[in-house]
Amino acid sequence: MKILLTGANGYVGTRLLQVLAKEGHHIVALARSPSSVFIPKSISSQVEVIQGDLLKEISIPSDIDAAYYLVHSMSLHLKDFDEKDKLAARNFTNALNKTKCKQLIYLTGLITTTHLSKHLASRLEVENILKSGEIPVTTLRAGIVIGSGSASFEIIRDLVEKLPIMVAPKWVNTKCQPIAIRDALFYLSKVLGHSDCIGKTFDIGGPDVLTYKQMLYQFAKVRKLHRLIIPVPVLTPKLSSLWLILVTSTNYFLARSLVDSMMVNATCTENAIQSIFPRKCLGYAEAVKKALHALEENSVISSWKDSWTTTSLDPSMFEDIKTPEFGCYKEKVSQALSSDPDEVFKTIMDIGGKTGYFSMNWAWRVRGLIDTLLGGVGIHRGRTHKKTLKVGDVIDFWRVIYLNKEERHMILFAEMKIPGEAFLEFDVSKSEVIQTATFCPKGVFGRAYWWVLYPIHKILFPRMLSALLEKTKR
Repeated sequence: MKILLTGANGYVGTRLLQVLAKEGHHIVALARSPSSVFIPKSISSQVEVIQGDLLKEISIPSDIDAAYYLVHSMSLHLKDFDEKDKLAARNFTNALNKTKCKQLIYLTGLITTTHLSKHLASRLEVENILKSGEIPVTTLRAGIVIGSGSASFEIIRDLVEKLPIMVAPKWVNTKCQPIAIRDALFYLSKVLGHSDCIGKTFDIGGPDVLTYKQMLYQFAKVRKLHRLIIPVPVLTPKLSSLWLILVTSTNYFLARSLVDSMMVNATCTENAIQSIFPRKCLGYAEAVKKALHALEENSVISSWKDSWTTTSLDPSMFEDIKTPEFGCYKEKVSQALSSDPDEVFKTIMDIGGKTGYFSMNWAWRVRGLIDTLLGGVGIHRGRTHKKTLKVGDVIDFWRVIYLNKEERHMILFAEMKIPGEAFLEFDVSKSEVIQTATFCPKGVFGRAYWWVLYPIHKILFPRMLSALLEKTKR
């Protein structure tokens, strides 16, 4: 079958693409930035990537047999994500109506109450928009997805690993029904083209119904850690969100959306899909063990952090790969090379995460803490892969927007809270390496921000480059 896959560079989409390709399908992946879609060489002949922004009118191939809708906008801005969700769904439905598509598959959240959070209400509204089109929709409703790199798993891991004693909000006693990522992918692939599933809605979940408190304790048990959780009624959703961003790698907007959803039970209300596809799904503890094993083996396929829904970047930025010049401040540092240029660039691509920034790492951590307190992404995100990198990947509070390994050229874009736009660029030739920090200020405050930090930059950036080259020589 020829399948259109939206959200192909997201957490679920990246993995589903590989599952569908292994089953012999031809995939057309729709992405705002085609270079951000990860395609293993073994399946490259089965995948084509087309550029498209669902917030605008799009054109898709007319000869597709089925489509997956794995798009949402909740991760970055709390106040307008629902309007973006609706606009994207309408644009997609209009485009899909012009094709020969016979089935649309939509993954959404569990709907168990009439009093929905803003996030779940938006997902239900998207579902209704998709169903208003001419293509029959198969809807899969899932709760928390447990897998290496999933937002829920990473938040639970951060809380358990970092806090021996947790004074937790009352929503830790809310019930949910987690599902392992491998089981979610199983159902997503099996409903494709199945006559008993077309036009139907199914709840999918694992065998365990647990409170969030029980999930935290079971995670601690798997990790052989002793933890104490004390629920208190005084933590409001806003305070709960601030509590999450201080400890975990999430940002405020995602934390607030998650907290609002966690305040209502998220369990399956029916189990009809089991009569079509009988399956013994993984229990929560087993799903956690497999996710931790993937982390230990450095075999995480995708992470929620690298999804494009977590960035405010305009896709048009990728049409011009040069950093801005007009009205910008630049701090350029260069050094002659005495090492192999390729080895130097490999060292550069190790930047961030546990490797750090080669020099004055304490300063970067302080800047990350300040960003967290301001409601930004902070420095907790780290990086998904220790040794590999591609366009779209997150590195702490940076995102890779350009990467050419042959030309040894990389550009990072800052996603921290700043009065302007910041870029960090590395360019390695055969004779020298050039490191350029570019800041495009916004208004008077932006200019003041640059000059206040200017003395620190004059110390930090030269030391950073020198330490980087020293590390290459070792």
